[in-house]
Amino acid sequence: MTLETLANDIAAAAEEEAKALIAEAKAEAKKLLADAEAKASALRDEAQQRAEKEATQIARETVASARQSNQKDVLIARRKVLDATLDAARQHIGDPGMKGRAALLKSMLADSKKLAKGKFVIRPVEIDRAAISKEAGDRKVGESVDGLGGFILEAEDGSVSFDMRFDNMLDRAWSSQLSAVNETLFG
Repeated sequence: MTLETLANDIAAAAEEEAKALIAEAKAEAKKLLADAEAKASALRDEAQQRAEKEATQIARETVASARQSNQKDVLIARRKVLDATLDAARQHIGDPGMKGRAALLKSMLADSKKLAKGKFVIRPVEIDRAAISKEAGDRKVGESVDGLGGFILEAEDGSVSFDMRFDNMLDRAWSSQLSAVNETLFG
């Protein structure tokens, strides 16, 4: 074997070994690239799912917040309507020209005689003083009191009093009938 043949054999062996190493490196690179692409795809899918989940959660929270805000607005509007209704009722019963006012006062005075026996003073609301004085009978009519109408029946010694003013009756009726008023106004 000559030196030239030996050099050719070594070169051929080195070339084959280099080709094998290159092929192995290419295969390894291909495998690494495939793994990297798979991981990237999985991360992309996971990020997309997380983003969709967060978007869904944000949408739910936004809808819930909007519903709550709408409910609050409805409650505020209903409260305003109820307040306006109560104010209208107060204005109506505070009107000295209210239809049936004299008959109502007469009936209340008759009821007061059954309610309180003995010496009682009638303390009228000023707008009803004339009508009450006319129907008071043997009961003394005292100083005026504030109110929309009616009177306070008070024992002469001040030990007992009965509030028969329209304001008080309206407040009691309003409290006891509020659910019916709500049903009538808002269904």
